[in-house]
Amino acid sequence: MDWHPHVTVATVVENDGKFLFVEEIKHGRRVLNQPAGHLEKDESLIEAALRETLEETQWRVEILGVVGFGLYVAPANGVTYHRTTFFARPVAFCPEQKLDADIERAVWLTPEELRERRTQLRSPLVLECLERYLGQHRYPLSINY
Repeated sequence: MDWHPHVTVATVVENDGKFLFVEEIKHGRRVLNQPAGHLEKDESLIEAALRETLEETQWRVEILGVVGFGLYVAPANGVTYHRTTFFARPVAFCPEQKLDADIERAVWLTPEELRERRTQLRSPLVLECLERYLGQHRYPLSINY
Protein backbone atom coordinates (compact mmCIF):
# COMPACT_ATOMS: atom_id res chain seq x y z
CA MET A 1 0.00 0.00 0.00
CA ASP A 2 1.31 3.42 -0.93
CA TRP A 3 -1.43 5.44 0.77
CA HIS A 4 -0.60 6.77 4.25
CA PRO A 5 -2.86 9.20 6.09
CA HIS A 6 -1.18 11.92 8.10
CA VAL A 7 -1.94 11.77 11.83
CA THR A 8 -2.58 15.21 13.27
CA VAL A 9 -3.81 16.78 16.49
CA ALA A 10 -5.54 20.06 17.26
CA THR A 11 -6.50 21.76 20.50
CA VAL A 12 -9.53 23.91 21.29
CA VAL A 13 -8.41 26.22 24.10
CA GLU A 14 -11.07 28.34 25.82
CA ASN A 15 -10.58 31.21 28.22
CA ASP A 16 -13.46 33.48 29.29
CA GLY A 17 -15.50 32.84 26.12
CA LYS A 18 -12.56 33.36 23.75
CA PHE A 19 -10.66 30.68 21.90
CA LEU A 20 -7.00 30.41 21.00
CA PHE A 21 -6.14 30.32 17.30
CA VAL A 22 -3.02 30.79 15.24
CA GLU A 23 -2.52 32.96 12.21
CA GLU A 24 -0.13 31.24 9.86
CA ILE A 25 1.02 31.57 6.28
CA LYS A 26 0.14 28.61 4.04
CA HIS A 27 0.60 28.68 0.27
CA GLY A 28 1.22 32.45 0.44
CA ARG A 29 -2.04 33.10 2.29
CA ARG A 30 -2.71 34.12 5.91
CA VAL A 31 -5.00 31.50 7.46
CA LEU A 32 -6.51 30.71 10.87
CA ASN A 33 -6.24 27.36 12.58
CA GLN A 34 -6.45 25.84 16.01
CA PRO A 35 -3.02 25.08 17.43
CA ALA A 36 -2.38 21.90 15.47
CA GLY A 37 0.25 19.71 13.92
CA HIS A 38 1.58 16.28 13.15
CA LEU A 39 2.23 13.43 15.50
CA GLU A 40 5.96 12.74 15.88
CA LYS A 41 7.63 9.36 16.35
CA ASP A 42 7.32 7.87 19.87
CA GLU A 43 4.87 10.59 20.93
CA SER A 44 1.36 10.11 22.28
CA LEU A 45 -1.51 12.11 20.81
CA ILE A 46 -1.78 14.10 24.05
CA GLU A 47 1.97 14.83 24.07
CA ALA A 48 1.67 16.03 20.48
CA ALA A 49 -1.23 18.33 21.34
CA LEU A 50 0.64 19.82 24.31
CA ARG A 51 3.81 20.32 22.25
CA GLU A 52 2.08 21.81 19.21
CA THR A 53 0.01 24.21 21.33
CA LEU A 54 3.13 25.48 23.11
CA GLU A 55 5.20 25.75 19.92
CA GLU A 56 2.49 27.59 18.00
CA THR A 57 1.00 29.86 20.69
CA GLN A 58 3.47 30.13 23.58
CA TRP A 59 0.72 28.77 25.86
CA ARG A 60 1.15 25.78 28.12
CA VAL A 61 -2.23 24.10 28.49
CA GLU A 62 -3.90 21.29 30.38
CA ILE A 63 -5.67 18.81 28.12
CA LEU A 64 -9.11 18.11 29.60
CA GLY A 65 -10.77 15.85 27.04
CA VAL A 66 -11.54 15.00 23.43
CA VAL A 67 -13.82 16.93 21.07
CA GLY A 68 -13.70 14.34 18.32
CA PHE A 69 -11.95 12.64 15.44
CA GLY A 70 -12.14 13.55 11.79
CA LEU A 71 -10.80 12.95 8.32
CA TYR A 72 -9.99 15.70 5.87
CA VAL A 73 -8.66 15.38 2.33
CA ALA A 74 -6.81 18.56 1.41
CA PRO A 75 -7.86 19.78 -2.04
CA ALA A 76 -4.44 21.34 -2.65
CA ASN A 77 -2.49 18.08 -2.46
CA GLY A 78 -4.97 15.21 -1.98
CA VAL A 79 -3.40 14.22 1.34
CA THR A 80 -5.72 12.61 3.88
CA TYR A 81 -5.38 13.91 7.43
CA HIS A 82 -6.72 12.00 10.44
CA ARG A 83 -7.24 14.62 13.14
CA THR A 84 -7.85 14.14 16.85
CA THR A 85 -9.14 17.32 18.45
CA PHE A 86 -8.70 17.87 22.16
CA PHE A 87 -10.00 20.61 24.43
CA ALA A 88 -7.88 22.32 27.05
CA ARG A 89 -7.57 25.18 29.45
CA PRO A 90 -4.68 27.65 29.44
CA VAL A 91 -2.21 27.20 32.30
CA ALA A 92 0.66 29.61 31.62
CA PHE A 93 1.88 31.99 28.93
CA CYS A 94 5.53 31.25 28.11
CA PRO A 95 6.98 34.25 26.26
CA GLU A 96 10.44 32.62 26.19
CA GLN A 97 9.05 29.93 23.86
CA LYS A 98 9.88 30.82 20.27
CA LEU A 99 6.94 30.49 17.85
CA ASP A 100 7.19 28.02 14.97
CA ALA A 101 8.60 29.68 11.85
CA ASP A 102 5.35 29.65 9.86
CA ILE A 103 3.24 31.08 12.70
CA GLU A 104 2.59 34.81 12.51
CA ARG A 105 0.89 35.11 15.89
CA ALA A 106 -1.58 33.59 18.30
CA VAL A 107 -4.97 35.29 18.66
CA TRP A 108 -7.91 34.94 21.03
CA LEU A 109 -11.25 35.15 19.20
CA THR A 110 -14.89 34.76 20.15
CA PRO A 111 -16.91 32.23 18.13
CA GLU A 112 -18.60 35.14 16.34
CA GLU A 113 -15.24 36.66 15.36
CA LEU A 114 -14.09 33.32 13.96
CA ARG A 115 -17.32 32.89 11.99
CA GLU A 116 -16.84 36.38 10.52
CA ARG A 117 -13.38 35.30 9.33
CA ARG A 118 -14.47 31.92 7.90
CA THR A 119 -12.91 32.74 4.51
CA GLN A 120 -9.54 32.75 6.28
CA LEU A 121 -9.85 29.26 7.78
CA ARG A 122 -7.10 26.81 6.91
CA SER A 123 -9.72 24.09 6.51
CA PRO A 124 -13.40 23.54 7.33
CA LEU A 125 -12.26 21.48 10.34
CA VAL A 126 -11.36 24.67 12.23
CA LEU A 127 -14.94 25.90 12.54
CA GLU A 128 -16.42 22.38 12.65
CA CYS A 129 -14.31 21.50 15.71
CA LEU A 130 -15.21 24.74 17.47
CA GLU A 131 -18.92 24.21 16.76
CA ARG A 132 -18.69 20.63 18.06
CA TYR A 133 -17.06 21.90 21.25
CA LEU A 134 -19.72 24.60 21.66
CA GLY A 135 -22.39 21.92 21.09
CA GLN A 136 -21.05 20.05 24.13
CA HIS A 137 -19.26 17.31 22.15
CA ARG A 138 -16.76 16.80 24.95
CA TYR A 139 -15.54 13.38 25.92
CA PRO A 140 -13.18 12.11 28.63
CA LEU A 141 -9.57 11.41 27.74
CA SER A 142 -10.23 7.72 28.32
CA ILE A 143 -12.09 7.63 24.97
CA ASN A 144 -8.70 8.02 23.31
CA TYR A 145 -7.33 4.68 24.53
